[in-house]
Amino acid sequence: MLAVLVAFAGTVALPWRPLRHLAVCLLFAGWAALHGAHGMAARLPAEEEGQDVVVRGHVVDLPRARGGDASFLFVPESVEGAPPWSRGTLRLSWYRTPVSPAPCEHWQLTVRLRRPRGNVNPGGGDAERTALQRGIIATGYVRAAPDNARMGPGRCVDAWRDGVARSLDTHLGSDDARILKALAVGDTRGLDAADWDIARATGVSHLIAISGFHIGVAAGGGVLAVRLLYAWWPLLGLWLPRQLAQAVLGMLVAGGYGVLAGLGLPTVRTLLMIGVVVLAGMARRRAGGMSLLAFAMLAVLTFDPLSVLSAGFWLSFAGVGFLVCCVAPRSRGLAGWLGELLRAQAAMSIALLPLSLCLFGSTSLMGFVANLVAAPLVSFVVVPLTLLGCVLLPLPAIAVPLLAGAAWLLGRLWRMLAALAEVPGAQLSVAESGILPVVLATVGALWLFMPRGVPLRGYGALLFLPLLLPVRDMPRAGAFRVWVLDVGQGLAVVVRTRQHTLVYDTGPAYGGGRDAGAGIVLPSITALGLGPVDTLVVSHGDIDHAGGASAIVSRYPQARRLSGEPGRLGFPAEQCTSAADWSWNEVSFRFIEVPPAVQGKTASNDRSCVLAVEGDGGRFLLTGDISDKAERRIDREALWSDLPTVTTVAHHGSKHSSDVLWLRAVQPELAIVSAGWRNRFGHPHASVLARHEDAGADVLNTAVSGAIQVDLPRGAAPRVVREWRRPAGRYWRE
Repeated sequence: MLAVLVAFAGTVALPWRPLRHLAVCLLFAGWAALHGAHGMAARLPAEEEGQDVVVRGHVVDLPRARGGDASFLFVPESVEGAPPWSRGTLRLSWYRTPVSPAPCEHWQLTVRLRRPRGNVNPGGGDAERTALQRGIIATGYVRAAPDNARMGPGRCVDAWRDGVARSLDTHLGSDDARILKALAVGDTRGLDAADWDIARATGVSHLIAISGFHIGVAAGGGVLAVRLLYAWWPLLGLWLPRQLAQAVLGMLVAGGYGVLAGLGLPTVRTLLMIGVVVLAGMARRRAGGMSLLAFAMLAVLTFDPLSVLSAGFWLSFAGVGFLVCCVAPRSRGLAGWLGELLRAQAAMSIALLPLSLCLFGSTSLMGFVANLVAAPLVSFVVVPLTLLGCVLLPLPAIAVPLLAGAAWLLGRLWRMLAALAEVPGAQLSVAESGILPVVLATVGALWLFMPRGVPLRGYGALLFLPLLLPVRDMPRAGAFRVWVLDVGQGLAVVVRTRQHTLVYDTGPAYGGGRDAGAGIVLPSITALGLGPVDTLVVSHGDIDHAGGASAIVSRYPQARRLSGEPGRLGFPAEQCTSAADWSWNEVSFRFIEVPPAVQGKTASNDRSCVLAVEGDGGRFLLTGDISDKAERRIDREALWSDLPTVTTVAHHGSKHSSDVLWLRAVQPELAIVSAGWRNRFGHPHASVLARHEDAGADVLNTAVSGAIQVDLPRGAAPRVVREWRRPAGRYWRE
């Protein structure tokens, strides 16, 4: 707080303008740090994780229900024992719920909570940063308890939004209404993974979510209504000046639409800019585009300084700022308007490319073409029809044809976008780069769109090369690298030689059609610049190891596939045996066969492929889920090696694996556990950690370290290069 006050004093007292600007930056940095500290202090204390607690409060936003399960945000109003963390928002899941909570309803619930935490991987999101930015202090689930009860209904905007969404489902059908609901009330619950894939591949995600431009269109509709009213009844001007009426109604319509949409960051930015225009007009002063944008940013950072942690903040303000700087009306008439539309769309597509690649690792190359059609159609036809239809919902005879027309147009547009998304190369993905290539590419975009007469404008494209063609440091022949990814309670490993990539296990499948293959493994491969997968090994058929395999096969159908249980997979695969051994770039890949049980049926875990990857400098042993019984059946000569050994800990550290005799035969220097944080199995078991310690092995756990990179170089000992949860500067990450 003292630093904030000192910075504020500096903004007033410093005589030199650059120093005042620096003081303003320090002021807002301190303000954001203060909010961040308060947000971290409000989180659930670590000692209270995993305990059952009774909370009373109300549901906020729009709950999601799928397959008998529900997920929702919950604001506690009272907590049993009134602990200090009771002020904030909880993200809750309710499995096999008898009734899904509705927006604004008051409930008493018995919940089990933990601090916000997520997987940390190359190219992945940051769940803890998102939780801090959104004020989420704990996550958890509702426990089955007799005290769980609905205390009563509530009144809030979210209930209104939910009511409009349900009305659209009733009148149009849930399939036809799914995108219309997103445009009308910001309800994306009906959109599935395929819809979002189409939106990302064609660069129209900003049109599905209610954007600032939609708010501007709504404000323009209010202004147009006033103009028509005054044209029909000019005498109104004697009681209320037309300009004032336009400003008031335009602001009211825009504000109402923004509230109905859930007040996202682009919405708030546009409302603030419209408000400044209104105030400037009433004061008979002109407000330039950059002044409007600067005021909007100042207001957003004042009321929500942690918004800088969201990608939407940077994309929203950067996009509008680039348009203001580089695109200005130059000619009149339809031809001039079309020319500026093309220039504006080209500017946005190119200007936001560096930022999109930096934030998401990919961008749409079809966005320019798709938005030329989609942006005008959605903004000037579909949105007005949708808003008018929603306003007239009490008169279904008028509202339904308007909404049906909007849904029909959206359906035809979506088919076109789906076709564009299938075009080869529709989406560009690049490896992670530092901040310098992003800055250079952004400068290049500004240079490209400088006014005519600026020399060498075309050379701005050259500044994109460090971002689009990053230099990747691949292992030498005889060396290799291994990444044990953070997939929670499961396993996924990526191995890279100089020219080839192998994936061993693909992590679990989650609810709602999501899996670690699409959500973690593929983004990690892209972010690391590892290229196509040459071989996929699925140790066995359990869902925590094979859950993401179909996503890998779909992306890389040419990859060779092996498994200990090929019959349990949803695609053809070879049986992993010693006959399938191979080598790449002087690195050998050797399956260590696990003999079947002498009596009875061999357990699924004991059918796991055990793969030894051996280079000049060391060996990495991938062990799947084998138990101590299987470990004892393996031929000790097959395990022997004079190379320094790194190994995954079998079965996530179960007490029934990693036998003393096994560790004596393997002699690992480093063992890596892949397990979920505070998992219900208690993995890794304390006895397993003790056995590894007695064997002289260091142990790392992905639940603590995040993804782990191990290099096994030529002529040197294996070394841990990076633990993704460890980088300094992420104060929100534990």
